[in-house]
Amino acid sequence: MQLFLPKQHGAWAMLIIPFWLGVAASGFLWHHIPFFFGWLFLYLATYPMLLLFKKKKIQFYTKWTLIYMTPALGLLLVVLFTRPTIVYFGLLMIPFFIINAYYSSKNNDRAFLNDISAILTFSIAGLASSYLYNGSISAETILIFAASILFFTGSTFYVKTMIREKKNLAFKWISWGFHVVAPILWLLLGEWIVALAFIPSLVRAFYMYGKPYSAKQVGIYEIVNAAIFFIFIVVAIVI
Repeated sequence: MQLFLPKQHGAWAMLIIPFWLGVAASGFLWHHIPFFFGWLFLYLATYPMLLLFKKKKIQFYTKWTLIYMTPALGLLLVVLFTRPTIVYFGLLMIPFFIINAYYSSKNNDRAFLNDISAILTFSIAGLASSYLYNGSISAETILIFAASILFFTGSTFYVKTMIREKKNLAFKWISWGFHVVAPILWLLLGEWIVALAFIPSLVRAFYMYGKPYSAKQVGIYEIVNAAIFFIFIVVAIVI
């Protein structure tokens, strides 16, 4: 049986990076392993679940929702028994899921607000993974939450200027402005290492704009950029 997997390759970075930055910001427990795989299966389950709102292939999407949701719930129950109050982070995600469901029903999955909603959901997972360690939110946790939101929002701007909005000059200037402001903001906050983490994004937003890269090439470069971001943020947390 061929697996039914999400086609949004950028979402995999959003799935992994905020979660493990949350672990780096607090500490590691063995419970993070079932938590991560539960989070992975939950993400896989929400993909066909959101497609149900398009009201097509209902039986097919329902089947795959159940296939992924069953292990997701089993694994996440381990986490819930360990830290019951972590359920609040799941509740925080619900409004953003509703937004995603709305755009799915309108066949407008590429809407900017839909992307931001997904970014906030994945970033909340970083809060949750950090909270699991000792049941509290530290300054480092807030840092990785804010940094994740800004980084992936910048990535969204950049990818759109390279593909769907490449002829939209207004979108180009918004993207460039965002990428300039982000590292300056972190410098003003005294987080120079975090500011450095945003420099590769700034460079590629300007240098690569207008160049004939394929969607695959854009995606590969974003994976590299995300890996660099992850390393810098871990260093910022440790130092």
